[in-house]
Amino acid sequence: MDPKTILACVISAVIAFALGGILCFFMGVAYRRKVAEAELGSAEEEAKRILSEAIKSAESKKKEALVEAKDEIYKMRSEADKDIKERRSEVQRQERRLVQKEESMDRKIENLEKKDEQLQSKLKEADARLAESDEIKKRQFEMLERISGLTSEQAKEYLLANLENELVHEKAVKINQYETTLKEEAEQKAREIISTAIQRCAADHVAEATVSVVPLPNDEMKGRIIGREGRNIRTLETLTGVDLIIDDTPEAITLSSYDPVRREVARIALERLIQDGRIHPARIEEMVEKARREVDAKIKQDGERAVLDTGVHGMHPELVKLLGRMRYRTSYGQNVLDHSIEVSHIAGMMAAEIGADVNSAKRAGLIHDIGKALTHEIEGSHVAIGVDVAKKYKENANILHAIEAHHGDVEPKTIVACLVQAADAISAARPGARRENVENYIKRLEKLEEIANSFDGVEKCFAIQAGREIRIMVKPEVIRDDQTTLVAREIAKKIEAELDYPGQIKVHVVRESRAIEFAK
Repeated sequence: MDPKTILACVISAVIAFALGGILCFFMGVAYRRKVAEAELGSAEEEAKRILSEAIKSAESKKKEALVEAKDEIYKMRSEADKDIKERRSEVQRQERRLVQKEESMDRKIENLEKKDEQLQSKLKEADARLAESDEIKKRQFEMLERISGLTSEQAKEYLLANLENELVHEKAVKINQYETTLKEEAEQKAREIISTAIQRCAADHVAEATVSVVPLPNDEMKGRIIGREGRNIRTLETLTGVDLIIDDTPEAITLSSYDPVRREVARIALERLIQDGRIHPARIEEMVEKARREVDAKIKQDGERAVLDTGVHGMHPELVKLLGRMRYRTSYGQNVLDHSIEVSHIAGMMAAEIGADVNSAKRAGLIHDIGKALTHEIEGSHVAIGVDVAKKYKENANILHAIEAHHGDVEPKTIVACLVQAADAISAARPGARRENVENYIKRLEKLEEIANSFDGVEKCFAIQAGREIRIMVKPEVIRDDQTTLVAREIAKKIEAELDYPGQIKVHVVRESRAIEFAK
């Protein structure tokens, strides 16, 4: 075949193929356009449907919102109407009240005007009567002057001159005589009564110190008392609240505490332990408990002995116990029980001298300071506490008044009250009977223990080392080990805020847990 013919055939085939491709392309485009137009139509119908539903939903919600708004408006209108009615009724009530007050004020003003008119008329009548009486008095004086031949001033001068001449000298003499006599007799009698009472009173006056010395059989006993690693001495100090001073003094141990009861308990327990020879924590605890019971018994005996010494009978047993507790109380360094016994004797002797009731004077003198036995436990002055205690145990009114008046809190109205007041002053004023510094020192230590006891979880506490340390035992079931530091810090801060003291105070918090079991 001819190449030209072949080339023409190839070209024809290529052209035919191209035309076929173009025709296929246009046919595909037409088909896709038709499909797209169909989808677009369905989309427009869907959009119209959605728009229709949205319009219907919006119309429905609009209607619901309008209904709710109408309900809310109706509700608010009802509340507003109700509030307006209430306010209107309140305003009406206020108006009625104001009207009533105005009417009441008008009536009062009318009454006051009537009373003022009556008063003015009475004043005019009184002025008229006064003028009439002055006129009558003037006429009487004129008549007397005509009869006597003297004016009123001359008559007054004449009478006064005669009376003065007769009475001045006699009056002066009599007054001087009476004053001199009464003063001499009163001073002499008072001196005799007081001196006799003081001379006949044989009460001992011993000022308690804050230390006690316990003798030892030998210096080896000091080591046994200290114990292994100091456990014995720590146990004894913890149980008694007393500071044991073991120094270079041969064969002696010093017990230091401001509280005589604690010091006495520690002294008895330590002496018993030395005699027994068995010194360990369990034995120490047993001896301290026995010593406490012994001191309690001694307190009762001291109260009974005070009652017997003064001859006061029929006193309530609880008052007798409180008297015994005063053996371990001091006032400015003076033992309160000895002071009370002395006041009882002096008041009774003075009552006997002047013929007053001796028994009442002795009784009031013995219990005049009974409140000091409870000042650690009850708030208030010892006078108020003493009156309440005496009233509780059925003491009569004269005794209560004497207790209440012995420091001048109330004016003494009976002879017994005056005698007790005088006897108390005599006993307290004796040279050396009282020491201010000791009393202030004890009050500071008591305040220190009171501050520690005010915290929750504190079981007991003891001020030791002359107030330079306070040892506090806490309840292990209330305070944990990690809380002891916080408790110590809080107590130290409260001490710094409320107490004045020299130097520094060591706050020692002790927490101890015990497990006890019996082998059977």
